[in-house]
Amino acid sequence: MADHSDAEMDFGAVARRALPLLDLTSLNDGDDAESTAALCAKAVTAAGNVAAVCLWPSFVSQAKQLLDGTCVRIATVVNFPGGSFGADKVADQIARALEAGADEIDVVMPYADIMHGSGQRAADHLARCREACGDALMKVILESGALAKPVLVERASAVAVAAGADFLKTSTGKVPAGATPSAARIMLEACRTAPRPVGFKASGGIRDLTAAATYMGLADEICGEGWVSPARFRFGASGLLDVILKEIGVAVGPAVGSLGY
Repeated sequence: MADHSDAEMDFGAVARRALPLLDLTSLNDGDDAESTAALCAKAVTAAGNVAAVCLWPSFVSQAKQLLDGTCVRIATVVNFPGGSFGADKVADQIARALEAGADEIDVVMPYADIMHGSGQRAADHLARCREACGDALMKVILESGALAKPVLVERASAVAVAAGADFLKTSTGKVPAGATPSAARIMLEACRTAPRPVGFKASGGIRDLTAAATYMGLADEICGEGWVSPARFRFGASGLLDVILKEIGVAVGPAVGSLGY
């Protein structure tokens, strides 16, 4: 990937490219109907809409109603954040979220099994999740910061792809280490070599346009020009939207979203 300094970067172009790729995220313990309404209002801007809002399952129905007709998708999380629930419980979480109107399911894989086991439990778990998701988009959260070692990120990526992931997602935003370019490179290679289309979602700590440009540039390098689109590439973030809108010159709304994102 070419190394561009901030002085050489067209931040306006980066901002306009990143806006429709954003999963505007709020997964705070104190989220409520009011914060959900603020999040949904912020998802629709004069410069264009974000790809999706990502929020707790209990707010899916409200978000679906508020964003009806906007083309903003509704994403929610299951087996979150530790990846430690049983497959039956997670399948039930998925079914309830879909019934409430979710379009996309971000599921935390049982990454402890990747770190300390054979990976078979994680594979079986995700296969059950895939069945429960049906035609809904399934983004598998690897928690790459906890996996840490490249060989474990590679193993987790392979397990997720084999189990039917539509996207590989780096992080929950709930552990100290979020997305990193080194993990993203491994995951994007897994997307590129997958036997069917698999997308990539960078999340956890992406708060400025320099970071956004880095991840989009990696995807361009590995997966090819034109691959980056909302159907194949997302950012899980909250504060990034304010940075994007400020760069474009659009009024920024009230601060909402998750600190981890």
